[in-house]
Amino acid sequence: MTPPDDLLSFITSVSGDSFLKVEENLGDGYVRLNVSEAERRQAKHDIRCAEDVVVELLRNSRDAHAARIFLANSREGALRTFTLVDDGVGIPTQMQERVFEPRVTSKLETMVVDHWGVHGRGMALYSIRSNAAEARICLSDLHKGTALTVVIDATVLGERADQSTWPVLERDEAGSTRVVRGPHNVVRRVVEFALEHPGLDVYLGTPTEILATMAAVARRDLDSSELLFCDDLTRLPIWQRPAASADAGELKDVAEELGLAVSERTAHRLLAQEIEPLRTVMATASDQERHPTPVVSPDIYRDRRGLKIHHSDLSEFSAKLEAAFDTLAERYYLHLRNAPRIKVGKEDISVRFDVEKED
Repeated sequence: MTPPDDLLSFITSVSGDSFLKVEENLGDGYVRLNVSEAERRQAKHDIRCAEDVVVELLRNSRDAHAARIFLANSREGALRTFTLVDDGVGIPTQMQERVFEPRVTSKLETMVVDHWGVHGRGMALYSIRSNAAEARICLSDLHKGTALTVVIDATVLGERADQSTWPVLERDEAGSTRVVRGPHNVVRRVVEFALEHPGLDVYLGTPTEILATMAAVARRDLDSSELLFCDDLTRLPIWQRPAASADAGELKDVAEELGLAVSERTAHRLLAQEIEPLRTVMATASDQERHPTPVVSPDIYRDRRGLKIHHSDLSEFSAKLEAAFDTLAERYYLHLRNAPRIKVGKEDISVRFDVEKED
């Protein structure tokens, strides 16, 4: 029996070693790795918290050759939602569900070893969906970018207690910028990623802020006529479509398609450019470096009834405790579920570490 032409062309297009790595050719440059190859690309750790999800989403966009990454972050009740929009190579329609299957990757010959371990074994999106309440591709097309939404139940997949504090940066003796303190929250993970990849523009904010920012960046990069006279938004990269929306109704529909649903009133405000666009996370973090939150010296005479410690000192103390805990975590395969819980009593300070043992 003669093999089909597409199979023959695939076999001849890869080396013998590469072919041994593949269980199935899915077309459009995607393959399903065999089990042994997927295990060889095992990452340093599985997804165990919301912050891990963010890292994997950012790495996927980087590997899709994105130059701009827009990450919307919001929480309602126990549910935290991440919607990431990028200008990467995009995902063909027929692959938009299969990318969540195990060992499916577009990186047959390449894998990346970075600050967070090995990436490229075809397990990131599968792991995300396995741990999330919802994970889906909202909108994507080849060479037009991707919009992806992940919803996490914080009662199932934990996160750091402090999600608002930005990390503090400083320059070392060689002039390189690094994170020196701050909770290991989503913001810090995004800043650390941006530090590792200075060639990428990464934005982090609410869904409304992200929509305002995508529109502002598109208006800055494109001739106004390209936006004003665009009669078919599908011809544009997905991240530019909010800027080309003709009215509030169309903008509302576009936002919903991107996984960034807003009210019509908010859509009107966006069209009127009433919402300030974001700067990149590096620009924002650098401002934190130049203008750190002032540390107020405690007034020891103000209250003699008990011990009082300023919140900025507690935040710094918590970060140092997390760093110290890493030694135990590595030696005994432990995972810290949340930031250390510090309780200041009248005459004592107690610290509690909520841990779980890795499998």
